[in-house]
Amino acid sequence: MPELPEVETVRRGLAAALEGRRLAEVAVLRPGLRIPFPPDLAEALSGRRVVAVRRRAKFFQLVLDDGRVLLGHLGMSGRVHILPPPHLGTPPPPGPHDHLILTTDTQSRVVFTDARRFGLLTLTTEAELATHPMLTDLGPEPLSDTLTGPWLAAALAGRRGPIKPALMDQRLIAGIGNIYASEALFRAGLSPRRRADTVKGQRAARLAEAIKQVLTEAIAAGGASLRDHRQPDGELGYFQFSFAVYDKAGQPCPGCDCDLAEGGGIRRLVQAGRSTFYCPRRQR
Repeated sequence: MPELPEVETVRRGLAAALEGRRLAEVAVLRPGLRIPFPPDLAEALSGRRVVAVRRRAKFFQLVLDDGRVLLGHLGMSGRVHILPPPHLGTPPPPGPHDHLILTTDTQSRVVFTDARRFGLLTLTTEAELATHPMLTDLGPEPLSDTLTGPWLAAALAGRRGPIKPALMDQRLIAGIGNIYASEALFRAGLSPRRRADTVKGQRAARLAEAIKQVLTEAIAAGGASLRDHRQPDGELGYFQFSFAVYDKAGQPCPGCDCDLAEGGGIRRLVQAGRSTFYCPRRQR
């Protein structure tokens, strides 16, 4: 599932293509995805000007000039593809998994594609965003000033389960998923098995800093492309080439002298139904 860096990459592409632009044409190509589309979706978007493109956790938001907001989630396989105006190349016909096409007043096209159809697109208003059921229980943004060592230690107090699933709880911190939880824990030198409420003091400070570092670097790389994610211009994300542990079970641990022949190296375990990758010697 796309995590914060992938969605932020999509947001930036959408902002460049849509902010300040009028939606001259809207094509709704199916009745819905994970949930039905609003029945008046095409009518609500047509002719409106996009005044801002924002992100909250793994959701992107297209803010319109009438106060309404198109709220979107990429699900497991959702993608956004931005096509240039026709004079730079003839746009291809809609594909079988293209579900919404926005054409701007400059004739650029924004295509929302989702092969598995686990994503969503729905309408709300700016006034209702704070209490929207999909957003109301989200924790703070990990790249905000809120995430500090002391805050993280306080948020984890009383959590007796492992730290890795705790980091993926969107009510604790918004936007962190399986990949970046594994990578941040490696950088912080913390075992994914460690009980969450023992992460305090310097451990919490290291983890808060590691979360910020790995997410910032991943955004700069356009996210990670393991299966479906592409940047809006069609390019791959490149952060997968910077993974230290994710999907590297059986390989040497970077920056560690543990011997593979003696049982060292990166290992895989399953937590909360998801694969976790870690170095048992480096991460305590």
